[in-house]
Amino acid sequence: MPKTILITGSTDGIGLETAKMLVAAGHHVLLHGRNPGKLATVQATLAALPGAGAIETFVADLSVMADVERLAKEISASHDHLDVLINNAGIFKTDNTTTPAGLDVRFAVNTIAPWLLTQRLLPLMRPDGRVVNLSSAAQAPVDLSALEGQRQLSAMEAYAQSKLALTMWSRHLAEELKDKGPVIIAVNPGSMLGSKMVKEGFGVAGGDLAIGATVLVRAALDAEFATASGRYFDNDNGRFASPHPDGLDDGKCADVVRVIESLIKA
Repeated sequence: MPKTILITGSTDGIGLETAKMLVAAGHHVLLHGRNPGKLATVQATLAALPGAGAIETFVADLSVMADVERLAKEISASHDHLDVLINNAGIFKTDNTTTPAGLDVRFAVNTIAPWLLTQRLLPLMRPDGRVVNLSSAAQAPVDLSALEGQRQLSAMEAYAQSKLALTMWSRHLAEELKDKGPVIIAVNPGSMLGSKMVKEGFGVAGGDLAIGATVLVRAALDAEFATASGRYFDNDNGRFASPHPDGLDDGKCADVVRVIESLIKA
């Protein structure tokens, strides 16, 4: 039975490759991007796939929390349920590291926006729904002052900390919701795959994007992930694994969530 699936950052990279697989399988895919023209082009390309399911597009800048709120409202207004949310959008290297609200853009896009979007869309999701969060093998202890926008970090520091913070709140929210669901899973799709982020950040072509997309489709649909809420899947090793030790520390996870919530309310 076709599922309704939202993929953020789905106009290129792993997000686009994942969208192709899900659309071709007949699922109803909600595409998200920042550029309306690019979204329209991607929609037309995917609609031409044999057996393509329904496709919708949504525009939002995930570095701006007002845009995230609007995105959630638009989806909620047009859908009474959402089966899967794939928080794929991410940023590594950028010339503009600070948002108009004073946040580090890496934390804003990679950590805070996914939390806010997930919270706003939870009412649409059933206990057997899934939230798949794009983590990374790059994980570093979270400096809460940097998360708050009070300290500048290098691109690698900000990326690694933002991805651990995402992994931390994934586990925290899963523990909070328990069997009320949805299932929440953090996934490292694979290191150094050939996304625009990798090409721009490291100057290498990278590996096959299908490696990452395939595991995201599995996390979204397959039975092996149905009871994995709160866990971290490391696709570099092809198995569930432990994240950075801070990701298993209840107190530190709660601190990250507390700061995120304070920033959203500010």
